[in-house]
Amino acid sequence: MRPTTAVRARTVTKTFGDVIALDGVDLDVPAGQIHGLVGPNGAGKTTLLALVLGLAAVDGGTLEILGSAVGATRAGGVAGFVDGPGLYPTLTARQNLTTLARLRGHDQGRRAQVEELLERVGLDDVADDRVRGFSLGMRQRLGLAAALLGDPRLLVLDEPANGLDPAGKRRVHEVLADLADHGTTVLLSSHRMDDLAALCDEVTLLSVGRAVFTGPVSKLASESGRLDYRLVTSDPPGTRRIAAGLPALTLLPSTGRAGASADDQALVVRGAGGALDDLVVRLVGAGIALRELGPVVSPLEAAFLALTGADADADTEEPPR
Repeated sequence: MRPTTAVRARTVTKTFGDVIALDGVDLDVPAGQIHGLVGPNGAGKTTLLALVLGLAAVDGGTLEILGSAVGATRAGGVAGFVDGPGLYPTLTARQNLTTLARLRGHDQGRRAQVEELLERVGLDDVADDRVRGFSLGMRQRLGLAAALLGDPRLLVLDEPANGLDPAGKRRVHEVLADLADHGTTVLLSSHRMDDLAALCDEVTLLSVGRAVFTGPVSKLASESGRLDYRLVTSDPPGTRRIAAGLPALTLLPSTGRAGASADDQALVVRGAGGALDDLVVRLVGAGIALRELGPVVSPLEAAFLALTGADADADTEEPPR
């Protein structure tokens, strides 16, 4: 009988010298789920994925993969990549998969699976091109195909959407969703909140090596509380007067904010969803047409910033992980 939990971590810690990469992390990933790891640069996402892949050993706590405790050895049935896929640049896409399959002992049905995977990730038309000429997005898709050799039960991917164009991202999303539908567990990291919303059943938000949130994406979005909204109406002065009369809303200067400029007619207000509903009702009652209304920052991104204390305008250079 297969375990119902693919990944189970309890108070996992990992240090690199004086740097605490993970500080007592708990994690539960049910089998057949797409689970996302998100957090600021240096939060510990890649370190946690490396532990699950068996590329490093935990310093403290316990880690179970597919029902078995993990020590310094890599668990079976697990595949993926961190810090980008490892590929042979002088070989073609087809030769890369064939070679990797042979090295991993997947000789039976190797040729048929290689062809199927190339088509699945949308690289069948460049199968005989050398990888050194591939774009970042093409290498990401080939890395995904390489990870799927041998049909792993747990797929671990570090920033799989990195470098993908819209068509490539849609292709990867389709592959991952199909894998989960057929029982494969996917654990991935991403900086893109739209990817998490589109793909993940649940997410874990890491900050300075600690898990500060775990749960459904919809619950994370609800953690955002008061959001900044940008409004464009047929009567900006009238809209400003009405918004100023609502104590649950705060009028903010629009100059310099996302989507606004000094000479446009947009207003920016801060408040919870209920306060925005009240404003819309009052605008309609006053005969003011609402032409545009949307959050300056998405609810998911706002929750990310609130829970991690990150600055949206901060330098995002990656420190050692």
